[in-house]
Amino acid sequence: MPVIETALTRLLGIEHPILLAPMGSAAGGKLAAAVTNAGGLGMVGSGYASTKAVRQELGEAGNTRVGIGFILWALERNPAALDVALDARPAAVMLSFGDPTPFTGRIKDAGCKIICQVQTLAQAKEAAAAGADVIIAQGRDAGGHSGTTRGTMGLVPAVVDAVAPIPVVAAGGIADGRGLAAALSLGAAGVSMGTRFTASRESLWDSAMKAAALAAGGDDTQQTRVFDIVRGAPWPSIYPGRALRNAFSAEWHGREDDLTARQAEVEKTYLASPPDDFATRVVWAGEGVDLVKDITTAAEIIERVVTEAAGTLRRGAALVSG
Repeated sequence: MPVIETALTRLLGIEHPILLAPMGSAAGGKLAAAVTNAGGLGMVGSGYASTKAVRQELGEAGNTRVGIGFILWALERNPAALDVALDARPAAVMLSFGDPTPFTGRIKDAGCKIICQVQTLAQAKEAAAAGADVIIAQGRDAGGHSGTTRGTMGLVPAVVDAVAPIPVVAAGGIADGRGLAAALSLGAAGVSMGTRFTASRESLWDSAMKAAALAAGGDDTQQTRVFDIVRGAPWPSIYPGRALRNAFSAEWHGREDDLTARQAEVEKTYLASPPDDFATRVVWAGEGVDLVKDITTAAEIIERVVTEAAGTLRRGAALVSG
């Protein structure tokens, strides 16, 4: 199996430049441990900064070296969750969707690396000033929550130039080795992958959700706030979620004010639907979902991605002088 060494692998002490996105619905301790054991760095999702989720999923990871991710606006409401996480001595703490400054000092004092995920160039500069060790440039191509302004292809090199020499990780629409090769060519030191790992054997998703991802394509996805509104999840409006379009989103997307006004009523109907009723229920997925073709282990995913990336980089493109 090829080895691709970058500033990210050296900084984090990992073999392959691949991070697991800390998705609250999928990235539990078992998946995070599997990614780490395969040579990447597994990141556990903390839900909405839930101390219960932090303890449970870090416990599921056992003695495996993993990191943990936090949604900053949720962590501001429950800062004790960070203390619980730091007590477990994670390899890294990832902070997303807000101002990381109030928390970076505590994380550094605990001896953990700080990974900040950003969606704009201005946020990248703020993360660098706050002391980030790694910056993830997340495009709106990503599954789940992201910004609306920038796509991955344009955002990544701009962030690389703005925050050098801090290692930059690309996120959004990356689901195979071609995506890793492209990210490296843009100057990134690695990738963060979510959608591809939702359909791994170790993912917390049930078989029905994994099957829905396999059957979907990137054209089927949409950034929308309706699934957050109906569930009463207080996401800031600047961070919609990319999910598979369905009958529920078709009914309410563009009518967010009406849905907000009827939230309690509609939520009852939404929660009364079967968990596998994906005409109603949300399935988070990024634009790279076209490339998710099977359900396999995290180790197999990493091996495929690294092998394909190495082959792509070796082949390159022929340069013909005129």
